[in-house]
Amino acid sequence: MTRRLPLFALAVATALPATVAAGPRERATVDEAAEVLVDLAGVPENRIPPKLLQDASAVIVAPDVLKGGFVLGARHGHGVLLVRQKGGWSDPVFVTLTGASVGLQAGVSATDLFLVIRNPRSLDRLLKGSGKLALGGDATVAAGPVGREASGGTDAQLKAEILSYSRSRGLFAGVALDGDTILVDQSANEKFYGERKIKVADIVAGALRSTPKEAGALRARLADWSGDVPPPPPAAVGSPKN
Repeated sequence: MTRRLPLFALAVATALPATVAAGPRERATVDEAAEVLVDLAGVPENRIPPKLLQDASAVIVAPDVLKGGFVLGARHGHGVLLVRQKGGWSDPVFVTLTGASVGLQAGVSATDLFLVIRNPRSLDRLLKGSGKLALGGDATVAAGPVGREASGGTDAQLKAEILSYSRSRGLFAGVALDGDTILVDQSANEKFYGERKIKVADIVAGALRSTPKEAGALRARLADWSGDVPPPPPAAVGSPKN
């Protein structure tokens, strides 16, 4: 009888709804992205102004993106995308970012990347189209202004669909990412939210059965920095008007 128990347990498990456990790497990515946002907001003299976030369609935070090589360099990292909504931001959608560069370089280094997506067209191409966005090809990208430069950006910055930033040694500065590619990471989304075949539209709309606490903490960090205030709850029916 005891020998049949594992088979019975297996049968029960296969009959349950298909879900997956939240992965530690995904949780770590969200936690690290929240730390990046804290650092972004903590250097007023050399930071990305909240006004850029208030006018953005979405942002991407990619902590600890690795870059290495000799002469021909490669860049790869994991990050999260949050969509701007009325009164706040969506839950994170996981993405990967890869690219290459040519120049005098050696060894391996890690940097934090922050991208401001400024229009719905680029966002729709990534979330509703192929799940892929080529920077410089599908969407124009420019190194974003910081600090005092933000009030008078260059012509390329003003026209760019995406503004990009990097952090090295605690300082943020604009960075050129032409040729890099952003991909929706479906596997990471499934692991973090615990649902197979999860739809990006459901993540953005907040239509999931449950959301890990790390997602709420990240949303709160970004809302605090961008100055978003959640809308007040609707008044009860029949309540007196002022």
